[in-house]
Amino acid sequence: MSTQTPDVTTRAAIATGPPLAEEPGLGPLTLPGFLAEVAEKYGDREALVFHAPDGVTRWTYTELRERATMVARALRACGVGKDSRVGVLMTNRPEWLAAVFGIGMAGGVAVTLSTFSTPSELDHLLRVSGVSVLLFERTVAKRDFAAVLTELEPAIGFSTPGELRSAEYPFLRHLSMIGEPVRGGVIEGWAGFLARGWSEPAELVEATAAAVTPSDTAVVFFSSGTTSKPKGIRSAHRGVAVQMWRFRRMYGFGPDDTVRCWTANGFFWSGNFGMALGATLAAGGSLVLQPTFDAPEALALMQSERVTFPVAWPHQWAQLEAAPNWAATDLSTLRYVDRSLPAATHPTVSTTYTEPGAAYGSTETFTITTCFPANTPDDVIAGSSGEPLPGVTVKIVDPLTGAILSRGESGEIGIKGPTLMLGYLGTPLDETLDAEGFFRTGDGGYLDDAGRLHWEGRLTDIIKTGGANVSPLEIDEALTAHPLVKVARTVGVPHETLGELVVACVIPHPDTSPTPEDLHAFLRERLASYKVPREVLFFADTDFELTGSAKIKTADLRELAGERLRA
Repeated sequence: MSTQTPDVTTRAAIATGPPLAEEPGLGPLTLPGFLAEVAEKYGDREALVFHAPDGVTRWTYTELRERATMVARALRACGVGKDSRVGVLMTNRPEWLAAVFGIGMAGGVAVTLSTFSTPSELDHLLRVSGVSVLLFERTVAKRDFAAVLTELEPAIGFSTPGELRSAEYPFLRHLSMIGEPVRGGVIEGWAGFLARGWSEPAELVEATAAAVTPSDTAVVFFSSGTTSKPKGIRSAHRGVAVQMWRFRRMYGFGPDDTVRCWTANGFFWSGNFGMALGATLAAGGSLVLQPTFDAPEALALMQSERVTFPVAWPHQWAQLEAAPNWAATDLSTLRYVDRSLPAATHPTVSTTYTEPGAAYGSTETFTITTCFPANTPDDVIAGSSGEPLPGVTVKIVDPLTGAILSRGESGEIGIKGPTLMLGYLGTPLDETLDAEGFFRTGDGGYLDDAGRLHWEGRLTDIIKTGGANVSPLEIDEALTAHPLVKVARTVGVPHETLGELVVACVIPHPDTSPTPEDLHAFLRERLASYKVPREVLFFADTDFELTGSAKIKTADLRELAGERLRA
């Protein structure tokens, strides 16, 4: 259990886990060091498998490191060095792993970009991140990112590879792409990009990889926050590596276990990076990659690749259970399946366990800060979100004054620890952390007498849907740009599988009659698909109750929207 801060009289709401140095199972604390360790230990084991229309790709751990080295050599040839930012815009595929590890080996910073990005969102991400190289997949679903990039910056269609000069994206110099080649212009094919590295000695890559330190910036992940645009979050190598090793321990993977992990959630989300990619590779398992989620295809992969460890969000499990091939699929190899999931009741599944689901974390802490390991008894969890992990300190404060509350009192959760971000892009750290170095999360909760954290929900208006954070402000800004929309307020309504349903509440301009279909089409051109409201509800001015400052009461509007949907 966690070590409580001594305070017998007030029982202050602050709890600290054991020292990080005492955490078992940690290996090297850089991405290059992590890859070197698992490649040496697991060598010829299969690290990943990828089914594509043109065939099946299987890489061993040795091959994964070799491919990452090739990327690192090519990046060096493109001028990437210490702290250079390199964007990765790909679905879950072998090149994603080679790129992110290769960037680390070259001393650079991997900027993971969502493949759900619309043109305007990608424009924002490129401007904010300041990447000098962009490695991307040309076609994702129905979106052609080569065409999108050329539309955003016409010079891309006229420059030659490696010679982009862009006033729109002044740091961007090089673009390399997986997919059907583009004739002319600055976008280079993947084979041509890798060929650039032939002149770079492999021993120099080994030297740069060895020179990376745990405190160096490793990655930038984006997360919706209280502002309308996604915020870039810088994480150190130590924070990322700690969580990769840690998730292996949390899931209870031993040296002799067969871990074959299927997932279709993007690795550009920190949770999936840590839970699926990190835990699997740390345990010497194999990643069964699905680039975009398709339920029948996912079930076929689980059967053919003998998956033991499926990682999906609740709404995906609902789709899997509803798939036409659900009952006929042989899922007998599944082993690491939580007893609460639909798969636990599948007729072919005989082994289940309790996942480390009693946990709390965020992208700002590169996933979990409190947790209990798999198979922890219910009476130990006691309905909580876990206890502080090694090196982590949790406090509960008054949201207005910042004063530490007492055990059992609800307030705002503050976190400090070894995986805490280095900061937001473009924001001074002292504007993000409090005077004691804690990150004030905007989440509500309390600590019980045993030092367990109980999460009670958001104090801010951020919507958690299908495992992703969505900013209502971002949706509202997009909606109010529609000529027929007078006022727009987006809320999250509780939902059984998604967690929260994104619902847009709209007051149209007088004498206009927009339809939900009109607004959905308008938003799909401007927002990633998971941000587009599932429901659009129309209201009159008198339906919105205003506060004295003329702001709509979110709690009241959420309740009103829920009533409308239930009706």
